[in-house]
Amino acid sequence: MAVERQSIGQFDINVWSEGTGEPLLFLHGYERHPGGAGFLTRLAKTHRVLAPEQPGYGSSTGFDQIRDITDLVLFYRSLIGSWGITQVDVVGHSMGGMVAAELAALAPQVVRRLVLVDSFGLWLDDLPALDPFASVRLALAAKWHDPENRPDPEPTIFVPDPDDPDAAALFEAQNRATATKFMWPMAERGLRRRLKYVTAPTLVVHGASDGLLPLPYAEEMVSLISGARFHVIDGAGHYPMIEQEDAFVAVVNGFLSGSDS
Repeated sequence: MAVERQSIGQFDINVWSEGTGEPLLFLHGYERHPGGAGFLTRLAKTHRVLAPEQPGYGSSTGFDQIRDITDLVLFYRSLIGSWGITQVDVVGHSMGGMVAAELAALAPQVVRRLVLVDSFGLWLDDLPALDPFASVRLALAAKWHDPENRPDPEPTIFVPDPDDPDAAALFEAQNRATATKFMWPMAERGLRRRLKYVTAPTLVVHGASDGLLPLPYAEEMVSLISGARFHVIDGAGHYPMIEQEDAFVAVVNGFLSGSDS
């Protein structure tokens, strides 16, 4: 496992990488990069996993160069090209799922297969999603199937600084502030109109108990992407790859390998 600093244009970001084989780009969710979480190290047994920390998160810079979701997609397209990769499997979780779907719609030539995990990006008027920024306490309860047994601390790329006791709180606050650009007051930036342009084989994965994004949001995503497959993971909320790691890794590996066809 390695976290390396990579500069690309006016961006300077952290990239977690591990493994060999077909490249897999992982785009993290709205709270934080998960660092070397178990699901990533297991995916790295069969893939070359590349997991960048989004500009504006942690110590990854360049957020001032991003005005909207299109700018972020163009950054990721350039990042993939800088690795000498022409096509990559993409797994996006939460806000990262919204970005992954946009990438697949706007730069379809670089996405081989697409996995969207409890992904933001749509809005249902008859079922308003919970505002994850309104109450950290409510969001904490809503995102886990079993809040009492949630991981503590949650997987993160953050490295504690013994000389700065406030560093962790500032890290979380900065990440949330960055996320609001794409998710507040609602996590909808026109993706619905563009999903028809997604041509990559797509798997939508969703935790059955996700209180941040109820199942109808995933069902709507499936209905808007031609040929998309749908897999619900029981006993999981917004983080199925953490609460049900075995089930998550199995379904994702099966889809990426084509063995589930």
